[in-house]
Amino acid sequence: MKKVLVLSSSLHKGSNSETLAQEFAKGAAEAGNKVEFESLRGKKIGFCMGCLACQKKGKCVIKDDAPAITKKMESADVIVFATPIYYYEMSGQLKTMLDRANSLYSSDYKFREIYLLTSAADTDAKAMNIAKRGIGGWIACFDGVKLKGALCATGAESAGDVKKNSALLKKAFAMGKKV
Repeated sequence: MKKVLVLSSSLHKGSNSETLAQEFAKGAAEAGNKVEFESLRGKKIGFCMGCLACQKKGKCVIKDDAPAITKKMESADVIVFATPIYYYEMSGQLKTMLDRANSLYSSDYKFREIYLLTSAADTDAKAMNIAKRGIGGWIACFDGVKLKGALCATGAESAGDVKKNSALLKKAFAMGKKV
């Protein structure tokens, strides 16, 4: 059994990327894993100041929700990032959270597997490539960590579009079940 953290960065409840994340979570849970779903919606997450207090003193100086989320990331075996694609990039909320997870570099993090779930209005799956490279850059900072899978819901221009694509939902579920 693995501990799986699904981190949704969409600000819209029931968004296309969040729907993919929920299907992934169902698959991972059905496979016997312990799954926690965390949404950045409604969370206060400020920008990293680059002071490195998190590494030097073991505690971030910014008083917001990021340290609690980072703690969950640290103890997870698997982290799933779900994001809408804006201007061919991950959401600002996810990028800000990744920056704030700076304390993980010097920690005894457990995660080894990362998954990326995206939704884009563009009809070409390449729409996620820049976000995938961004996640790849973050992953490269951690020894032994790999991107195990990525999935993009293309043509998802309106809320609920992903729910109409049963084949895509099955892919997200199956990806979760393989964890």
